[in-house]
Amino acid sequence: MSPHLISEFRQRFASSGMTPDLVRDFQDEVMEFYEAKGRHEMEWRLHFDPYRIVVSEVMLQQTQVPRVETMYPKFIERFPNFAALAAAPQAELLAAWQGMGYNSRALRLQKLARQVTDEYGGVLPEDPELLEKLPGIGPATSCSIAAFAFNRPVVFIETNIRRVFIHYFFADDAVVDDRDILPLATACLLMNRSREWYWALMDLGTALKSSVPNPNRRSRQYVKQSAFEGSDRQVRGAVLRMLLAGDGKNIEEIACAVGKSGERVEKILDEMCGEGFFVREENGEYRMRR
Repeated sequence: MSPHLISEFRQRFASSGMTPDLVRDFQDEVMEFYEAKGRHEMEWRLHFDPYRIVVSEVMLQQTQVPRVETMYPKFIERFPNFAALAAAPQAELLAAWQGMGYNSRALRLQKLARQVTDEYGGVLPEDPELLEKLPGIGPATSCSIAAFAFNRPVVFIETNIRRVFIHYFFADDAVVDDRDILPLATACLLMNRSREWYWALMDLGTALKSSVPNPNRRSRQYVKQSAFEGSDRQVRGAVLRMLLAGDGKNIEEIACAVGKSGERVEKILDEMCGEGFFVREENGEYRMRR
């Protein structure tokens, strides 16, 4: 990531746009970085099994890589394929997910596994349009799965990819929209090597995060994550851990245990019942859904 070379890229782009020569030189820069400093040993990069790719992509949606590196092999060992995940008791699934955060992802992942098992005979479709229809899979994730599992030549933007393109080509822009980045991402896609190309871009973006002021702050799509401490996310996690212990609890018991008002806890419990985590029994106690 030579500052001189980056400055040169910016000047060439400003004067002539994304020319074929600039595309080639940028591709060389990204792949040279990847060969020298890429994260080649991450376990989900060692296997192209579509199930493993799906699990890793869902885990990585809102969780830092070091945490996923710890949790991913344990999860795969317990639920090695779509069929095993589809058949898992919900409480067992959520217990295995503890430490990942955003527990609703686990429920959507299981719904995805059931849909793949029931509708596709356990074989994940390759088409991003079909992937996007699966639970918990948005446009970017559908394309990342297509690229990493099937090496499909798809174009997508996520946070690290966005960071690379803004840093290299939009240094003078106060606000950058993904619509400005998309033509560059399309022109620069390394055909027949999309899997490696996106790994390389993501690794470069991660390296930039620790070496330069975050370029993504200038993205129109940038959203700063709210604080966890004291948030509903924290309360949801505490409530889930409590009910995973097995015994039903009423609102007063749960509110006392988590140190929040009964009104706030009841609202969160009712939301989680609607999402499929709990059921409220006739006696007013909440329990894990079976």
